[in-house]
Amino acid sequence: MPVPGPSPAQSSLPAAAARFGTHGHGRGTDAVTGGKPALPTGPALPFGPAARPFHPVSAPAPAPVPEALPVPGEGPGGDAVAEPARATAAATATPNPALERIMRGPSGVGTEGLFFTPRQAPSAAPPEPATAPDVPAPRPAAGGRPIPGLYHHPVPEPDPARVEEVSRRIKRWAVDEVEAYPPEWEDQFDGFSVGRYMVACHPDAPTVDHLMIATRLMVAENVVDDCYCEDHGGSPVGLGGRLLLAHTALDPVHTTAEYQSEWAQSLLSDAPRRSYRSAMEYFTRAATPSQADRYRHDMARLHMGYLAEAAWAETKYVPEVSEYLAMRQFNNFRPCPTITDTVGGYELPADLHAMPAMQRVIALAGNATTISNDLYSYTKELDSPGLHLNLPVVIAAREGLSDKEAYLKAVEIHNDLMHAFEAAAAELAVSCPDPRVVRFLRGVAVWVDGNHYWHQSNTYRYSLPDFW
Repeated sequence: MPVPGPSPAQSSLPAAAARFGTHGHGRGTDAVTGGKPALPTGPALPFGPAARPFHPVSAPAPAPVPEALPVPGEGPGGDAVAEPARATAAATATPNPALERIMRGPSGVGTEGLFFTPRQAPSAAPPEPATAPDVPAPRPAAGGRPIPGLYHHPVPEPDPARVEEVSRRIKRWAVDEVEAYPPEWEDQFDGFSVGRYMVACHPDAPTVDHLMIATRLMVAENVVDDCYCEDHGGSPVGLGGRLLLAHTALDPVHTTAEYQSEWAQSLLSDAPRRSYRSAMEYFTRAATPSQADRYRHDMARLHMGYLAEAAWAETKYVPEVSEYLAMRQFNNFRPCPTITDTVGGYELPADLHAMPAMQRVIALAGNATTISNDLYSYTKELDSPGLHLNLPVVIAAREGLSDKEAYLKAVEIHNDLMHAFEAAAAELAVSCPDPRVVRFLRGVAVWVDGNHYWHQSNTYRYSLPDFW
């Protein structure tokens, strides 16, 4: 795989770097590679040698990272965290230009982000990479309003041409290829605006094919959530068995010949399993074995979180706030930003992904975006039957606060998680300035900001409570 350049960074990481040290449904032909036929209609499995990876985009080698990067101490955080005096000095000092160059990224959508090179001076015209897609100048994001007081970073309006093409392809996949939903759900599928969502979250994707990797997985996850857990026939009763069998569409069963065909046929038995199976087949063609295994692990985490929430629903238990936050670290968005390198056409090697500091960054990103979802979906969930757990509801019940007080406290918790995410990302970028680490951190930060943009702008799904 080519060594990547940085993805288009959002404003969050440079700001954190400046603070560093101061905070203790017929079959379609939509495929990942040109001319590849659609998935077979029979139970032939999408795993194995035939699922070979593709890497259609070849990015240039990065410019060398400056050797003299400031690394406080000898590990993540070093003595900048341990010594307040030095931390205060770091906060007031002029940022190091080398760190600034690594931490900041291009403001364009999908242009300079394919290269690890410094920007030109503001007065000079930015370089035009040969492999960058031809995109229009970014427009301000439109639709909805952000939650007052919620810490977030605005993003440019996603490239409309890509949004249109991803939206067209994903609907064809969902309707014709995997039959993910019946015709009566079409308005809800359109209202989900998944094309706009994924283009906002992955502006550095080299091609629409790369964007489709993330888009199919996102739709498949939501089909499972809706049909097994919540909106469309979902129930906590018997959820474990349904989820386990669906998970085998991601992590295949290795059994005896007598039972292998029965299992393979089961993967076509309902919309969630058809969706998982197909989306995973496309993903494994693009991903390395390490990236695919990483995703399976994160999906197992997600399913474990589903089961915890279902157990509480069955027993009518309202968890403590700390228990709820622990559950939300598993039942959250983590599988989505963790594939940002696959969607970007490169790989963060397993040893770098497994670093405790990187795991902390990914966990905090997932936690912050999930609490943002709790806040934007608050009124939608209050209107649904029964008690639907979200952070404001749990705070109100467990800490005796009014609905408004609990909601505003949940906003504060979100903000604390965002600041912790940004500080941890900046710290890791300083202590481990490998270009692949820095690009991955940028990709996660861009995903966080794109995720907020989609929630804010999706007025079909979300409205804010009248607390201001």
